[in-house]
Amino acid sequence: MAKFTALADYCRKQSLREFELSFLKIESIIGSKLPHSALRPQYWANVVDGTGPVRTAMKNTPYETFLVAGSRRVRFERKF
Repeated sequence: MAKFTALADYCRKQSLREFELSFLKIESIIGSKLPHSALRPQYWANVVDGTGPVRTAMKNTPYETFLVAGSRRVRFERKF
């Protein structure tokens, strides 16, 4: 199972238009620590043809991911 499959499954169960999760909550969901690179916006970027671990897991969910500037939080915005 890919590292972020559990996060993608969590997101598929949500119905909110938008929500935020702390890094600690995400780590709890995925069962491991996020890498230091998760502090960079590019780690969470919603690149259409991206192949990063987050993008690969999240591309078939109803949410796009955005690092909240200056925090250890990620915002999830519904795309459909």
